[in-house]
Amino acid sequence: MANLFTPLTIKNIILKNRIAVSPMCQYSSEDGFANDWHLVHLGSRAVGGAGLVIAEATAVSPEGRITPDDIGLWKDEHIPMWQRINAFLEEHGAVPGVQLAHAGRKASHKSPWKGGKALTPEEGAWQTVAPSAIPFTDAEPAPLDLDKAGIQKVISDFRAAAVRSLEAGFKVIEIHAAHGYLLHEFYSPLSNKRTDEYGGSFENRIRLLLEVTESVKEVWPTDYPLFVRISATDWTEGGWTGEDSVALARILKEKGVDLIDCSTGGNVPAAKIPVGPLYQVAFAENIRKEAGIMTGAVGMITTAQEAETIVTTGQADIVLLARELLRDPYFPMHAALELGYDHTWPSQYERAKPRKS
Repeated sequence: MANLFTPLTIKNIILKNRIAVSPMCQYSSEDGFANDWHLVHLGSRAVGGAGLVIAEATAVSPEGRITPDDIGLWKDEHIPMWQRINAFLEEHGAVPGVQLAHAGRKASHKSPWKGGKALTPEEGAWQTVAPSAIPFTDAEPAPLDLDKAGIQKVISDFRAAAVRSLEAGFKVIEIHAAHGYLLHEFYSPLSNKRTDEYGGSFENRIRLLLEVTESVKEVWPTDYPLFVRISATDWTEGGWTGEDSVALARILKEKGVDLIDCSTGGNVPAAKIPVGPLYQVAFAENIRKEAGIMTGAVGMITTAQEAETIVTTGQADIVLLARELLRDPYFPMHAALELGYDHTWPSQYERAKPRKS
C-alpha cells in the first residue's frame, strides 16, 4: 500500500490520506465573503481526493487583509457561505481547514493581477500595522508600530475568528505565522526592533504568536487539530533560522499545537531563496525529528513519487500541495493510479476510472 494513502489521525479527526490542499489566496472576494468561486475551487479539490482542504489566508480583521479582494472571517455574516462550502467538502471525504491570518505590514496591496503594489489613498489604502515602523520595501508607506491596545486587538481578532471558524464547520485551524505577515514580522529580528516585552530576545519576539495560539485554543475544541504555519528561515543573515524554528516548534508543541506547516521566507524582499524541487522539505524533516512534532512539507512538490517518498522516509506527516493542485485538482486520483493504490473515485466519475487489465 502506498504510504501517501494511509490515513492519519490527529486528535479526533481522521485524514483519509496524507495529501493536503495548501492555502492559496484566490483574491476573489468582496468584503471578505466567500462565493461560488471558492465553492468550486475548494470543492473540486475535495472531489479530486485530497484528505485535507485548507482554505486560503482568511483575514481576522479588515485591516489584516493583504488586498481588498481577500476572504475573511471577521464578522458573523461571513459564516453561512463557509457552512455551505464545508458541508460539500465533507460530503466528498475531505476535512475542511482554514488558515487564519493577519498580513501586518504586507497588507493594503493590490491583487497580483492588478499589479500587486501598495494601494494609494485614492485607491482605498488603509493604515498597516507591524511590530516596528519598518516598511516591507522602501517604496511602500511605513506601517504603524502596534501599541499594547493594538496587540490585544490582534489577539482578540484571532480568537473571534476561531469561534466563527467552528460555527462555519471547519475541523482544522492553521494559524498563519509565515511569509512575512504579522506574526512572522514579530518573531523575526529583521522586522522586529521593539524594546518592550514583544521585542529583543527570542522569548519576547515569539510572545505574540504564543498569545494568539493560546487565545485560539481557549475557544477551539480540544479534539480538533491546531496547526501553525511558520517560515522556518528568513534566508537572510541576521534573520530567523532553522535552529530558531526547532526551538519554537518545541514550545508550540508544549502549548498544544499538533502540526507545524513548514514554509520559508517572505519577510524581506532581498532574501536569496534557493527555489527548486523539494527545497523546503529538509526543514519539515528536521523540525519533526528535533522537536518531536508532526510536520507538513510544502513547496515545489509536484509528483506522486516525491510525495510518497516524503511520507515513507519520515520527512513529514502530510504533504501540502499548492501549484500542482492548481494544475491538476485530481492529483490524488492520478497519484493513486501511479502508486498502485485503489483510490475510491466519486460515483459520478466511476465510469472513467482506469481498470486493471
